[in-house]
Amino acid sequence: MRILISNDDGVAAPGLAALYGALADYAECTVIAPDQDKSGASSSLTLDRPLHPQTLANGFISLNGTPTDCVHLGLNGLLAFEPDLVVSGINLGANLGDDVLYSGTVAAALEGRFLGRTSFAFSLLSRQPDNLATAAWFARRLVEAHDRLDLPPRTVLNVNIPNLPLERIKGIQLTRLGHRARAAAPTRMVDPRGKEGYWIAVAGDAEDGGPGTDFHAVMQGYVSVTPLQLDRTFNEAFSSLEGWLEGLR
Repeated sequence: MRILISNDDGVAAPGLAALYGALADYAECTVIAPDQDKSGASSSLTLDRPLHPQTLANGFISLNGTPTDCVHLGLNGLLAFEPDLVVSGINLGANLGDDVLYSGTVAAALEGRFLGRTSFAFSLLSRQPDNLATAAWFARRLVEAHDRLDLPPRTVLNVNIPNLPLERIKGIQLTRLGHRARAAAPTRMVDPRGKEGYWIAVAGDAEDGGPGTDFHAVMQGYVSVTPLQLDRTFNEAFSSLEGWLEGLR
């Protein structure tokens, strides 16, 4: 088993080291990760400059690109072999609900869709690494069981782990994505030379966070596992749109 590991917090992030440590004695693991924090990069590719991989002293490969760049190169020629599985994380911070639209952690896992096996994206609900051992334990347990999965190709499992010691985790729940309320307005700032700028504000609180959602599960102390698919086609809208388009033809 060969696993390609990536993340969006950067090649020096503690969550990446924890994920590698959890899986290194289970499979042959190769790490390709951004050379800096690329949180919020989503599935962007770098098309305006060349990418330069550098192998670090610990064997990890650092890339001056996005999480998607890292996996894309890993699957398309950078490595002398094709990985069997893509695993992303462990992100410091939640990837719940609408977060998956922006998340580089989830995007790295999505780029593994061409392998035909289910990819994993792992996130810890904290910006601090105190309970990374909990997240690493669940990452190992879930990845070890991947061969028993019976899911369509191009599926990603988005896993969020509460920021709790292992003994306080109540279990694992299968969930759907919740939804966040609209984010706060960007924060305006002016630099010492009078140039105006804006900081993107924090994400909104859960608006749809009831039972069955990823938000609800983690708040109750459960690990949330949400299956994601790439196809965003809104099939239920076809019947309505057929009639609408009929009048325009």
